Amino acid sequence: MAGHIQDRWYKTETDADGKPRRVKTDRYGTGKRYRARYIGPDGTEKSQSFPDKQKRLAEKWLTKIEADMDSGRYIDPTAGRTTFRHYTEKWLTSQTTDVTTRESVDVQLRRHAIPYMGSRPLGSFKPEHIRDWLSELEHAVPASSYRRVIFASVSAVFTAAVEDDYLHRNPCKASTVRAPAPSGRRVVPWTPERTFAVRASLPSQYRAAVDLGGGCGLRQGEIFGLPVDEIGFDMGWLHIAYQVKVVGGKLVFAPPKRGKERDVPLPDHVARVLKAHMETTPPVEVTLPWLRPDGEQVTKRLLFARPDSGGAVRRTDFNTRYWKPALVAAGVIPEPKPGERHQAAREHGMHALRHFYASVLLDAGENIKALSTYLGHTDPGFTLRVYTHLLPSSEGRARRAVDSVYERAVSTPDGPQAAQSG
Repeated sequence: MAGHIQDRWYKTETDADGKPRRVKTDRYGTGKRYRARYIGPDGTEKSQSFPDKQKRLAEKWLTKIEADMDSGRYIDPTAGRTTFRHYTEKWLTSQTTDVTTRESVDVQLRRHAIPYMGSRPLGSFKPEHIRDWLSELEHAVPASSYRRVIFASVSAVFTAAVEDDYLHRNPCKASTVRAPAPSGRRVVPWTPERTFAVRASLPSQYRAAVDLGGGCGLRQGEIFGLPVDEIGFDMGWLHIAYQVKVVGGKLVFAPPKRGKERDVPLPDHVARVLKAHMETTPPVEVTLPWLRPDGEQVTKRLLFARPDSGGAVRRTDFNTRYWKPALVAAGVIPEPKPGERHQAAREHGMHALRHFYASVLLDAGENIKALSTYLGHTDPGFTLRVYTHLLPSSEGRARRAVDSVYERAVSTPDGPQAAQSG
């Protein structure tokens, strides 16, 4: 057995005859009687106390400790008593992902996980606790897709805790724990009529933003961070290397999502729109820090700027002041009642322009790999999963192929019409 068990209610003394005898200690009758002690792998003494009449339980505990050490499954009991809150906060400070991702994960855990599970010791977690939390989360967060993201962040914390020897297994990966289902909602692209109606409802200085989103597939931050010197009017390409994003409440320049720079075809019509935009609304030099609020200052001539200050466009301000009123004017969302805000319109944000762009390219026969590149997706498989239902069906292609043959044959002397008349 690893270690030994100390009886704190008795001690051994030698009497006048030199014989050992047990005598009561000053602690007799108070506190926990037995103290199981052992030396851990790190060379320090560990202990656990047990009440009177539970010496056998203390022995079983030491036996388990010894077995765990032999099998490599040993967990320091003090580590297991670390709370989910304490470990999660430590884990958050050690993340090395990009700043925006860290902020997003921080919000997810502090808002939706720590309030429910923060006080529970890591070593006490069981699958039932995760199931209970997921049940609470379903009431707090209606969107299954976002619950799935939160669940993934919590599971990442537990995976790290397992690797750091705070607990044996990740309770989120138990067979009885079901991750929130991915959203089954299919992308429904805007029609050209809706797209151009929203464009016409925007102030003139922002209408070209719709062309960049719907005609080139740029994300909102990439539209507002597009410098003039990245527009290849002569070559017919846009180089997407910048976006404007919020980090710590401050606007910064940053690379595109996941640092994935790309080149996007610049259609002639969009090029003409951008040239006309630059004539009526000249580009503005904007200086922002790079990547973080205390980063190196970078200056770029941007197509879009705030009309009041000439600074970079903040996404939330644009959405509230211009985008949602344009959605109302185009009949996409209802007019808010007096004193109320505009309807939350996640599916009708500027991201809808990227879906429109994808639908146009797929309908024209563009392949998924090229579309994935233009959209800046890391994995063409992701692009396929999102837009597979927009691909022209095989039966549709078959009909068009045969119809095109017959259309050509109709005009020839030996075509179907001639055969039928004969």
